[in-house]
Amino acid sequence: MNASPAPLRIAVWQCEQRPGDVAGNLARLRATALNAAGQGAQLLVCPEMFLGGYNIGAEAAQRLAEPADGASAQAIAALAREAGLAIAWGFAERDAAGAVFNAAQVADAQGQLRGAYRKTHLFGALDRTMFSASDGGGPLIELHGWRVAMLICYDVEFPEAVRAVALRGADLLIVPTANMQGFDTVPLTLVPARAYENQLFVAYANACGPEGELVYGGLSGVAAPDGTLLAQAGRDEALLVVDLAADHPGRRLNSYLSDRRPETYGVLTARS
Repeated sequence: MNASPAPLRIAVWQCEQRPGDVAGNLARLRATALNAAGQGAQLLVCPEMFLGGYNIGAEAAQRLAEPADGASAQAIAALAREAGLAIAWGFAERDAAGAVFNAAQVADAQGQLRGAYRKTHLFGALDRTMFSASDGGGPLIELHGWRVAMLICYDVEFPEAVRAVALRGADLLIVPTANMQGFDTVPLTLVPARAYENQLFVAYANACGPEGELVYGGLSGVAAPDGTLLAQAGRDEALLVVDLAADHPGRRLNSYLSDRRPETYGVLTARS
């Protein structure tokens, strides 16, 4: 970081998916945002595809998709302003050409939409039948002096994706997720490893419970730059509220970023 900003209090919401019920999900979000704000949270992170559900099929994804500045985004921006905290949520985004993306975006505490990120690595037929893949990138958002980046679920399992946001200067990576039971290695091992090897905080907001034939694994958590889990949920709905310290000693624990030798890594960008 540059001059160390004040600690950032974040809330990570682990909840069930309620597919197709946009109005009901907005009502749930309002109650949770007000709860999180009452606990002093400055940022609330929701799961992947929270707004309309994840395991919904291509027809529903097309029907529920909205522009990044659409009616639901405006409603969430107004809620963020009402609650006085930033909100990150997952939704199906339709672009001007009609393509649909698995996306996430942030509305800040002033009610401003701060940009959407589109999932880069699509997971199996479930993602590929519903969504187009993005070409990466996405905004680096400043909140209270912290530089915040986004990835979505499967993206965090690729070390290159997390290293790329670290090299852009991210202090905190938020990861809206819908990770199923059977893949506990991701929250238990990979998320702490990504935080450790990139000297940043990772907030992983998973879904829980069933959605169709899927059962989500929960285990949402917040990992510190030294690889420790500052908080972790179980399998059921939970709201984790965690303080992140800009001067966390893990930021000085290793020198992986400065010791990199990118001239030797050409194979990483070569097509196999």
